[in-house]
Amino acid sequence: MTHPRIVPSALETLRDRVRREVDEGLLPSCQWALGLDGEIVAQDTHGPARHGDASRYVLFSASKAIVSAAVWQLIGEGRIALDDPVAKHVPEFGTHGKEAITIEHLLAHTAGIAGSVLMPPDTDTRESRLQAMKAWPLEWEPGSAFAYHITSAHWVQAELLERFDGVDFRESIKRRISDPLGLDTLRLGVPTAEQGDIERPCLVGEEPTEAEYREKLGIPAIDRKEATDDNLMLLAKEDVLEAGVPGGGAVSNAADFALFWQALIHNPGKLWDPAVLHDATQNVRTTAPDWIRGGTPANRTLGLLLAGDDGTAWSRGFGYKTSARAFGHDGAGGQIAWADPETGLSFVYLTDAIDRNLFRQWSRIRSIASKAAVVVQTSA
Repeated sequence: MTHPRIVPSALETLRDRVRREVDEGLLPSCQWALGLDGEIVAQDTHGPARHGDASRYVLFSASKAIVSAAVWQLIGEGRIALDDPVAKHVPEFGTHGKEAITIEHLLAHTAGIAGSVLMPPDTDTRESRLQAMKAWPLEWEPGSAFAYHITSAHWVQAELLERFDGVDFRESIKRRISDPLGLDTLRLGVPTAEQGDIERPCLVGEEPTEAEYREKLGIPAIDRKEATDDNLMLLAKEDVLEAGVPGGGAVSNAADFALFWQALIHNPGKLWDPAVLHDATQNVRTTAPDWIRGGTPANRTLGLLLAGDDGTAWSRGFGYKTSARAFGHDGAGGQIAWADPETGLSFVYLTDAIDRNLFRQWSRIRSIASKAAVVVQTSA
């Protein structure tokens, strides 16, 4: 039975739009889910996903929200504070000028270690990760600039979880997020033997030409730093998925991930300190230009993006129709994930294709997210 606040015609419009690229042969498969009132009210899978709605997809950078949400719990428990230097808790990190980096800097992508790379096999042991962090240089004064930290900041956040929980960070995420919320498919670090329901991504399309970049953005290209096609495909390899890269290696089906975003609206069982949760989802720490998104304002909270009211929410994965208070985190290839506290709606769209045509990918995100935002009536 359809939820009474869902507009059937709008839901069908969304469904038709979501499946279009699959029907046209561009994307192998995709999956989506809508959450409302703490439940899944609509979902579907299009294309030959082997396990239907139970199939899992790589979340890529949307994984960052899960790791940061666990760190918010540490803040609420009083174990760490936003203005704590990271080196207070991870002494090995406090080298090469990084002593001034705070927890807030890590969460807001203003830490000044954006160019540091940490990918398997250099992540195989905790000791190797700490040695890498120790060697990282400081690129700018912490807090003075914004740049997207593709993997570095979240490896440090994972280390904080290990320090305080006394278990591997993957187990910490399971205990703090997946298990309490009953999200059986949402995992960071999946043993190879348990990966049979994960749809492996593939590359589709062609990267825009320099002329197209100049026409659309006025620049010759976007510096993707670590987010190269090779590294994105690496994240989906069996051994790397098992390693669980905190900045991009989580997996889930769309329904469980939409319920995660519902939890950030409703805070079931007060899993998070309410004041910390409100701060983390609504308080923008930086509006500096985000050049990975074409130079639009970053609108970064403590680990998420806020839609905002500046007219550029579309560049952050929200489309045109969410409220200014909507928060979320998208992922490479076109993964969409957000929650809107004004309507109570959460929406997740996942695909097993990495579209190298960035402008087509952005257009698809804008269109799908906009149609998702209006499937619910604003009043009962």
